[in-house]
Amino acid sequence: MIEAAVPSEQNLHDLYRDHRGWLETWLRRRMGNAWDAADLSQDTFMRVLSSAHPLADIQEPRAYLLTVGKRLLSNFYTRRQLEKAYLQALAQLPEESVPSPEQRWLLLETLQALDELLDGLPRPVRRAFLWSQLEGLGYREIAERLQVSERTVKRYMAQAYEHCLLVDL
Repeated sequence: MIEAAVPSEQNLHDLYRDHRGWLETWLRRRMGNAWDAADLSQDTFMRVLSSAHPLADIQEPRAYLLTVGKRLLSNFYTRRQLEKAYLQALAQLPEESVPSPEQRWLLLETLQALDELLDGLPRPVRRAFLWSQLEGLGYREIAERLQVSERTVKRYMAQAYEHCLLVDL
């Protein structure tokens, strides 16, 4: 059993040694920040390590790393947008209602998890689901906002619930 793990570890070591610098440079050019690029590079290799895809089967390592890195980069920017929107919303609150730093962190983590959970759903479906769950709107109100029928909202909600049940977290 130990022998089976050695080739995988060696493959990861080789992949990391041969391509980390290239990936980090690519990320730094897009992000304009060496620290974030280094973090995202490490996250990319961690994602590769935790993947079910055997390292020995990777034919084009840079293309594979680039695909994983691009997804993580997209998640990074999505998270930044969520954080920015959240901080703007906090700025509108009266001082006594502002959550503590710990509460803010938990809320941001929850928002990120929710965003990842709903990833892949069409925009109107996401909106309908979020308005229903976060704002407590009924199907009629959602239909008015989206300018669709209530029947369409019911379909959207069923699609969102099914997606949430089937998503592999």
